[in-house]
Amino acid sequence: MVKEKCGVYAAKCFDGGDVFSNLYWGIVAQNHRGHESYGFLTFSEGFRRYVDLGLVPRIEREEFLRWKILLPGSVGIAHVRYGTSGKRDLYSHLKDAQPIITAKGRKRIGMAYNGNLVNVGWLKEEITSKGIKLKTTSDTELLSRYLLEKCESGLIDGIRACMEDVEGAYSVVGLDSNGTLFAFRDPLGMRPLFYGSEGSVMAVSSESVGLNINEIRMIGEIEPGEALIFGKESLERVRVVKRERRAFCGFEFSYFMRPDSVVNGRFVYKIREDLGRRLGRRYREFVDRADVIISIPETADDAAYGLHEETGIRWERMLRRHRFVTHRAFIMDPAERVSTIDRKINVLNGNLQGKTVIVVEDSIVRGDTTKTVIRKLRESGAEKVYIFVTFPRITHPCFYGIDMATFSELIGFFYDERGIAEKIGADAVCYQTIEDFVEATGMRREDLCMACTTGTYPTELAQKIADRVKTRLEVKDGSRIYERVEV
Repeated sequence: MVKEKCGVYAAKCFDGGDVFSNLYWGIVAQNHRGHESYGFLTFSEGFRRYVDLGLVPRIEREEFLRWKILLPGSVGIAHVRYGTSGKRDLYSHLKDAQPIITAKGRKRIGMAYNGNLVNVGWLKEEITSKGIKLKTTSDTELLSRYLLEKCESGLIDGIRACMEDVEGAYSVVGLDSNGTLFAFRDPLGMRPLFYGSEGSVMAVSSESVGLNINEIRMIGEIEPGEALIFGKESLERVRVVKRERRAFCGFEFSYFMRPDSVVNGRFVYKIREDLGRRLGRRYREFVDRADVIISIPETADDAAYGLHEETGIRWERMLRRHRFVTHRAFIMDPAERVSTIDRKINVLNGNLQGKTVIVVEDSIVRGDTTKTVIRKLRESGAEKVYIFVTFPRITHPCFYGIDMATFSELIGFFYDERGIAEKIGADAVCYQTIEDFVEATGMRREDLCMACTTGTYPTELAQKIADRVKTRLEVKDGSRIYERVEV
């Protein structure tokens, strides 16, 4: 079970109307991208900020007036977080909740971002060497303070310095001390970021669903290396840095994004259906022996439907997720992890006695969730269990925002398909090939980051770190592997 990343949303009402309702619904639509904390920042004669832990709360109609008084203004940003940096205690979660406000003299910036910084050690040294004391343990403060240090001649100069000097993935929304809204995306476009408009409102969102829920027409994506500056009456688009390639995270297609989000003009659920069909065509030998298809909810459901369409085998929705158990098994110790997975996934008492089952899964990282599901299916009478995985075998850590930053936690680094099947108790594990996966996305191979499956990273420092630490598998202090190794 992988921890999801973060989601950002920003909006400006050019007619001076209240922005809070737009921010609220835009970030609620993306709450699947982060359960740890949420936050809002608006501007009305200064910054107005509110952050808290957990899911974005349900706000009844009559309560919106109180929230609008708390967070007034016609422009603002919002965020949901799953931290891939910083400490893991509740106090640190609240302290690191975004948006974060930083200051230099009379200049202030409020910022929220989705991503992860690779050269974080260098960046921290750059900031603290100037006598600046950090108030949080997240990368967001570092990126924000660096931008502030470099924008003496204007906001674009600060954004350019970030894009040229900071290695990693970052889709950013922010407000400056004049209430100017801005957004930018790293030069490789690793994380999604879209924008749109309707009437007097313009908005930016990590996923298109954030725009849809507010009935805002999507114009397109913010290009890699591009910045958007929302002026008093108009939008300015600036291509700050241009690279020869891009490196959009392939894992977004298989796991992170909502199925009704749109990427490159295609709904994500359609891509997932195609991933299922491709598995059916490639692994015909196992398909021919199967009696029923079951999916691990919810990100594998669309792929299971595609597999059902391709093969004609009945898709039985016997696995159900307890919707309000939001605890993340991935960050727990082994005993807690198994117990939490048991509580999260419910196997319905169906007639599996003596049957051969195909289980569709979006990915395998540790293998704990899949192993637990297989055990439960065998207890229900399943004779054979084949695992069909929509994402290729994960063999290398991610340094760009997925919380699997060490080799030691990746079952696919230590074992091949046969070894993984033995470890998790399956009769076979059938992974999507990289070629099939890329074709299903509709993107060019060179425009996708698939480093976690290939070991080839799109940025220089990440590649050096991965190559260096293959023999240093254990991380015992909770820090990210690239914060502990010198290159």
